[in-house]
Amino acid sequence: MSKFSVGFATVNINPPLGIPIIGYYVDRYAKGFLDDLEASAIALSDGKKRIIMISVDHCLITEPNISRFISNVAKATGVSKNNVFIACTHTHTGPFSSTDTMFFGDDQTIVERYADFLGERLADVALLALNDLKRARMGYIVGNAPERVAYIRRYRMKDGSTMTCPPINDPDIVGPIGTLDQRVNVVRFDREGAESIVLVNYGVHADTVNGDMISSDWLGWLRRTVEKALDGVKCIAFVGAQGDVGSTNVHPKDGDMNDTEISFDNEMKSPGMARFVGRALAGTVLQVYDKVKYVSVDSIDAFSYIAKAPSNMPKPEELPLAHKYNDLHNSGRDDLIPYTAMELTTVVAEARRMCALEHGPEFFDINFTGVRIGDIAFLGIPGEPFTDIGVRIKENSDYSLVLPCALVNGSKGYFPVRSAYEEGGYEARSTSYKVGIDDVIVDGAKTVLDNLKSRRNK
Repeated sequence: MSKFSVGFATVNINPPLGIPIIGYYVDRYAKGFLDDLEASAIALSDGKKRIIMISVDHCLITEPNISRFISNVAKATGVSKNNVFIACTHTHTGPFSSTDTMFFGDDQTIVERYADFLGERLADVALLALNDLKRARMGYIVGNAPERVAYIRRYRMKDGSTMTCPPINDPDIVGPIGTLDQRVNVVRFDREGAESIVLVNYGVHADTVNGDMISSDWLGWLRRTVEKALDGVKCIAFVGAQGDVGSTNVHPKDGDMNDTEISFDNEMKSPGMARFVGRALAGTVLQVYDKVKYVSVDSIDAFSYIAKAPSNMPKPEELPLAHKYNDLHNSGRDDLIPYTAMELTTVVAEARRMCALEHGPEFFDINFTGVRIGDIAFLGIPGEPFTDIGVRIKENSDYSLVLPCALVNGSKGYFPVRSAYEEGGYEARSTSYKVGIDDVIVDGAKTVLDNLKSRRNK
């Protein structure tokens, strides 16, 4: 008889009011709560190995905190650090947890206090999930996201340029650059004498709310809706490849603008938008939940790998303007930068990247974390890959199901496809990596998946 067991736990990770909110290149400070932020964990055991997978309602967690949090979990549970998988949901209405100067300025004390609290809570949720281990069986199925939930957010304009998040109904929009992956991966764990667990994996930005109120964005709505609709079921979600995917329809019609508004960066955002996306994806889960394919789980495993990626260092002639824009932004003088909305965000992000990489490094380490459960695999990527990268990872595998997960065990920015560098747009101009990072990610993913497969066959 299989010894496969699964545990589950959720803890509250709300920050104090007044903490800076991460997600944009404008200052925001938490004034209240639209809904709670949570960290949810599943613990896995096959009788020999134990693995912890945590989903955190945060935009991102950078070094050195992610290493510290992984160590906290390992110390609290006795699980190997190599078997800890911490993924951020990428909500843009969550707090800073790092004083990394690439993303942050003042208010260091409140952020550091909160980071200490968060590290303790992640250890708590991991331990609670381990204490909840119950014998289980696993099933999986792939559904399809409904219309209006996600859109490629990079567009070709009539002048040949590329714009990320162009203005709604801009007459110069030609069309999106890229193709959506509308597959919603659903994994179900039925446990003896305990709640079932449903795990959801889909790639779209958790950036549908805006403002200065803390919120878990659409992921909170997804979890709450699923748990309310399915008695005795808990829900956890991991965001997929979403680097070029948002929820704004640039040509809205009919009721597309219900309960939403156009934000400062030209996107459709509001609490109502988060509710819509979360409920719509919950609907997909409800459609397929009863029809999963149950499979045996003989063993579980985890494997980590580090690849090298060339740095996108600036050219000397680019630096004067980059320093000018960066200094103006840091001094609160965006009005002197001749751009607005997402174009302003793009040039500020590009300038910040150039200034940060003026003296190197020449290469970055990109760490991958893979988890195998029977014949399905999770591929953790420490950043935001374009949707096409996720598709290539899925197609480059002989597993029954591969679930690419963004922002796992670190946050190292955008991973664009090769063509985006010539096309331009916010993601390609702000990325820390030279052209070809898509191949680095796909090849690294294959290395992890192949190693997990070969280790199983030994």
